[in-house]
Amino acid sequence: MTDSPAPAPQPTPLLDRHEALGAKIVDFAGWLMPIQYAGILEEHRATRSAAGLFDLSHMGELVVEGPEAGAALAAALVTDPPSLALGRAHYSMICGEDGGLLDDLIVYRLGPDRFMVVANASNARTVSDALVHRLDGFKAVLDDRSLATGLVAVQGPRSMAILRPLADIDPAAIHYYGIAEGSVAGVPAMVARTGYTGEDGFEVFVDVARVHEVWDALYAAGQPHGLVAVGLGARDTLRLEAGMPLYGNELDRATNPYEASLGRVVKLGKPGPFVGREALEQVARDGTARRLVGLVLRDRGIARHGYPVLVDGVAAGTVTSGTMSPTLGKAIAMAYVPTPQAEIGTMVAVEIRGASVPAEVVPLPFYKRPS
Repeated sequence: MTDSPAPAPQPTPLLDRHEALGAKIVDFAGWLMPIQYAGILEEHRATRSAAGLFDLSHMGELVVEGPEAGAALAAALVTDPPSLALGRAHYSMICGEDGGLLDDLIVYRLGPDRFMVVANASNARTVSDALVHRLDGFKAVLDDRSLATGLVAVQGPRSMAILRPLADIDPAAIHYYGIAEGSVAGVPAMVARTGYTGEDGFEVFVDVARVHEVWDALYAAGQPHGLVAVGLGARDTLRLEAGMPLYGNELDRATNPYEASLGRVVKLGKPGPFVGREALEQVARDGTARRLVGLVLRDRGIARHGYPVLVDGVAAGTVTSGTMSPTLGKAIAMAYVPTPQAEIGTMVAVEIRGASVPAEVVPLPFYKRPS
């Protein structure tokens, strides 16, 4: 008996736009996505100095609604969605009974009894299936809108100036981690002030059949401001500088939020049970053997995913993400290290091609945008 062939990757609805811009296309989480256009460095620096335009249509959008939608999500996730004000959002996680991470999420409150959960593309089906199971017994239903939703983001210091003339709502009136309904380029849209770059910016959710209209309008409006299209490569270096975890690198099923230095996200003070509560209470009480930290290399070399972290010459941790920071001009990384070595200022080393390169534990994020 032979294994069934893997399903062919799905084209993003904007694939023709990416190809017209000369993008290099790769299979990412089952989607054909642009990894770069002109180049990762150029795209990264344009986002930091002006603006970048991102296709995020591969993400999962899961709408939960009903009279007990908030209570159902509170029982399903580690955060407390009912505490969100209307039009606001928060970063969240969905865990297993053992406290291990199924995915990290953003939860938006669209109405009194209506929420949208945005999941990573690689985990959208897993999260959807888990929520269907966890909503059982509550007066709430899940509508998986992933394939019906197009999502583009404009990020960077010029993003407000680019979006404002196209929108019938004032982007400046949207709070950070807020969302509002209106239209962009004449297309009905939900506009969120969220992103994955460390810059101010906006994510625009629209019907998938009209996402090309929004992309085209933002791209054209952005040209006088220095906007460029940005692929997955620069998206990764931007989020790493901003100290934002990536599922599959920093986060996975074998990792709990406290190990990932994200215990603040877990709301143990909220009433009632939630999946993983007992396991996470124990971790909060007993502590963890390892912690996710930021590293700056103090000698030549670039730490890459999977490289060993050495303590007194012995492999004791693992690099999860690393790059030469285009903004800072330093080799940076995130890594899991033993908890005693997680204190700021601790010196460890990273093994790079057989050599031991000194590295210092530093605060995250590596980069904060100018205020």
